[in-house]
Amino acid sequence: MLAAEEYKDIEEKIERGTRLTREEGIRLFHCHDIAWLGAMADKVRKRKCGDIVYYNVNCHVNLTNICTSHCKFCAFGRDCDEKGAYEMTKEQALNLVADAMKDPNLAGLHVVSGLHPTWSFDHYLGIVKAIHETYPQLYMKGFTGVEITHFAQISGLSVEEVLIRLRDEGGLQAIAGGGAEILSDRVRDELCPNKATADEWLEVARTAHRLGIKSNASMLYGHIETLEERVDHLLRLRELQDETGGFQTFICFPFLPKNTELGLKIKQTSHWDDLRTMAISRLLLDNFTNIKAYWVMLTVPVAQVALGFGANDIDGTVHKETILHDAGAESPTSLSEDKIIRIIREAGRIPAACDCNFNILRKFA
Repeated sequence: MLAAEEYKDIEEKIERGTRLTREEGIRLFHCHDIAWLGAMADKVRKRKCGDIVYYNVNCHVNLTNICTSHCKFCAFGRDCDEKGAYEMTKEQALNLVADAMKDPNLAGLHVVSGLHPTWSFDHYLGIVKAIHETYPQLYMKGFTGVEITHFAQISGLSVEEVLIRLRDEGGLQAIAGGGAEILSDRVRDELCPNKATADEWLEVARTAHRLGIKSNASMLYGHIETLEERVDHLLRLRELQDETGGFQTFICFPFLPKNTELGLKIKQTSHWDDLRTMAISRLLLDNFTNIKAYWVMLTVPVAQVALGFGANDIDGTVHKETILHDAGAESPTSLSEDKIIRIIREAGRIPAACDCNFNILRKFA
């Protein structure tokens, strides 16, 4: 299926399984043939991972929204004395998980949080340790590269020491993919200068992978970044994946502007851009097996369509998502497992429940 003549060379490389260059990635972002982009990405998806679509039966645990970062794209973070600020106690976190345990198929937790100005690393660790000791059967995916960098800074420990303690005491099995935003110093200096740099985020992932801890990767797009910076972000992830092989899935996060400082001047991405970015991510990230269509940010209908644009992972049931809904996400705060299975089946794919390391727990042929 050839697009315009100007993309024939790229299509031939995709057909051969040859790696695309930076220049070719930039050209793809200027392609207006969305059907062709989708077809190319879907062909690569099928070749790499077949027709299984992964999902989790999981629960998000956001320990606090009090945060020192003050990122311009964030609607979740609060100052201590600001309306809506909260900080969970250990008991409240355990109660949240206990409520989620009413689902007999609950398999895991996704723990992320704000960078609290007075909490110590031991405080964070104490909460996840209590959860892990109470519910050892649940897999624990937790904290982003930004949070782990913060833990190292406030504790005086190295990133490696922080990760080892989270793994050995807190039961951490994988790292969340957030906080990468755009791996560009220009963008980060403008939007989030108070948290981990691009190099620091990448170093956390590199260190985790060396320790045998898998991680996810992400990109927050649709704000002040250029298309070239989107491509450069993807290529920095691809380069680290060549080095370590430790990334499990890539997540495209479209910027949600509501209730953010940036929202006064930037509009939300179009679904066309969301699907284009999903497809190009699949084509450039040739060493990633899994690409996630995160329904919370994309909305359920767009996430379902994205399964035809290179995605083979649709995240999970979530159970009361809050961070992105503060920014105006119009999706539900959770989905039932039955609905996720139906969404995947309607797309002609095979639903498979998995843990945070993509080990299949149940498959529905």
